[in-house]
Amino acid sequence: MIPADVADETNRRILAVAEDRVQGFHALPFDVIAARCGLPVELVLERLRAMLQAGTVRRIRQTLLSTNLAEGALVAWKVAPHRCEAAWEWLRENDPFTGHIVLRSSEDATAPGADYRLWTTVKVPTGCHTVEGHCRMLAAKIGAESFVPLPVVGMFALGVGHVRRAGLKPGDKLESLPPMQGIVRPELSADEWSVLLALKESLRAEEIVREPWRLRAAAVGMSYETFLSFAAGLDAGQVIGRFATFLDHTRKPSRHAGTGASGLFHWAVAPGWEERAGAECGRHICMTHCYWRSGGAVFGGAQIMGVVHAPTREEVMAHKAAIDAHLESCGIPVLHTAVFWSEKAEIRPSEISPHVYAEWVKRDFPPSR
Repeated sequence: MIPADVADETNRRILAVAEDRVQGFHALPFDVIAARCGLPVELVLERLRAMLQAGTVRRIRQTLLSTNLAEGALVAWKVAPHRCEAAWEWLRENDPFTGHIVLRSSEDATAPGADYRLWTTVKVPTGCHTVEGHCRMLAAKIGAESFVPLPVVGMFALGVGHVRRAGLKPGDKLESLPPMQGIVRPELSADEWSVLLALKESLRAEEIVREPWRLRAAAVGMSYETFLSFAAGLDAGQVIGRFATFLDHTRKPSRHAGTGASGLFHWAVAPGWEERAGAECGRHICMTHCYWRSGGAVFGGAQIMGVVHAPTREEVMAHKAAIDAHLESCGIPVLHTAVFWSEKAEIRPSEISPHVYAEWVKRDFPPSR
């Protein structure tokens, strides 16, 4: 029996690299993982295949910098309490352009935005619609009273490496400030789109081999060498993210992976301090996501938003307290802060294909007669 649990030391060693430490595109991504964790590549392939088949890992895929490929936003939804579960389920089943779908709660019912319990990420393929227009269509389907899009201004941290973060102490941080990454929108050719859409699909168990892109190249009718060349060009064009392995942390929380509780943190800082505050928050290694977002008036003017996972809420809050203390020590004026707890989540990549969007609208939103 091949060990397929996060508690296994070899699996943890592999996951500490495979989750989020392989940046960019690689023709032989599993060789890269093997080299960085100091294990034979055949062992890495065997263990990742076993973890995927066992459900310990929910997907292995090449991620894309989707903020550079589609208009997108974090969206908060105000839905009547008795409709929240049905709204969550409808989005999960019917909108491939909605990625993260999370029901959240605030311990302080009087906190700004506490009545916005449904949170999603939305991507709208370039040229198809606006985020506002897309959300208006969704609002009619799920019965939302209102919604607040929170688009990205800049990114400071993005890398969901649960295993490598397990055991972090509150206050552990990078030695230097992470640079803020902005948004670019490159123009892509039809061939580039073909390669991109082939890359982004999750690998099947039989594709966890040393050369995983050979079958994908054949599927789009390209030679292997041409496919790799286009992929390398897309990487240079800043639309490729990481080659990543995603744990099933929402259904299988594990102390070994540092999961069990998840908090979305908000900070409102004085105008002009956003980039510095985002960098100081994002340098804390506990933060899997950290963004400067716009549109937070409903949420007390919050601009800096990020997520921390830990085994318990108490440990999440210990990380939050350390970040708050650090911001104060830096002289950054924090005007408001809040925590929204994850209660129920579906985490998946958003679709970004313009063709799929056109077909989806035609099927689910036919013009009224």
